[in-house]
Amino acid sequence: MSFVLRRFAFYFVAIMVAITFNFIMPRMMPGDPVDALFASAQGRMSLETLAAYKEMLGFVDGPLHEQYFIYLKSIFTWDLGPSIMLYPLPVSDLLAVKVPWTVGLAGMSTFISVFIGLLIGTYASYHRAGFVDRFMPGFWAFVGAMPQPVTALYIFFIFALTWKVFPLSYGANPDIDPSYSWEYLSSIFYHAVLPISSMILGGIGAWIFNMRNAMINVLGEDYITMAKAKGLSNGRIMSHYAARNALLPVVTAVSMQIGFIMAGAIFIETVYNYPGVGLLLFKALGARDYPTMQACFLLIVVFVLVANFIADLLNLWLDPRLRK
Repeated sequence: MSFVLRRFAFYFVAIMVAITFNFIMPRMMPGDPVDALFASAQGRMSLETLAAYKEMLGFVDGPLHEQYFIYLKSIFTWDLGPSIMLYPLPVSDLLAVKVPWTVGLAGMSTFISVFIGLLIGTYASYHRAGFVDRFMPGFWAFVGAMPQPVTALYIFFIFALTWKVFPLSYGANPDIDPSYSWEYLSSIFYHAVLPISSMILGGIGAWIFNMRNAMINVLGEDYITMAKAKGLSNGRIMSHYAARNALLPVVTAVSMQIGFIMAGAIFIETVYNYPGVGLLLFKALGARDYPTMQACFLLIVVFVLVANFIADLLNLWLDPRLRK
């Protein structure tokens, strides 16, 4: 219990530090969207109208510490203010629509790539010098070395533009009303094939290498030799003895990769015009939509920290030594 409390306190402090940086960074950028709107009006907007816009959108003058405490209150009450580029839609309502798309995209791609990577890595380590061990790691290292946006553009060009096998954009067919019907759900899966494939191709190589290296270290342990001496089958040794102990560094690696997965999702969603947090953040940066930018950045940080906390709990379950 003390281990869990220590880790919880650490991540709470980390979130508060992230909130502070999230508050400071946009305010270090030159100008704000209201000033940009005033400049684009070319003198047709009065100063009174400018002041009214600033007050309406929350860009009021005042001491920085007062703005910070107001920002903290808005975070913990989930009152993130209106989106500037989609005014008067609240940012919280906007995120409620966008988050499920990104979570589904990143979650499915991570699960599939980790699952396939663990299977190939385990098999390759247990059958060293075989075809899988000689071919698969090198092949997937070559594929994974290509930047994800480039991989996504290649896949988009071949399967969407040239062959027209998959749709060019959107998360589902806009002509179908959202519901839990098979027609709408199948449309979601159909539109997600290319984005998920792009993320899988970019990440599967790392999981093969992680699992293969961890398994090779474990297979040299004395208890593996004892299991072989007892006459246990290779499948049982590989799955029950070696793989479980090799999962410890892999679980940590998964949690550390969440940040890169979310960063990759920004590019993937932009390429495929996928209606998730990544595309929303890309548009908010162009519009200088501070409330939406801050909410997206904070959400990504929270995803990463929560994933790391879950990984700590999984390590606690997998490694009894941490319970002492």
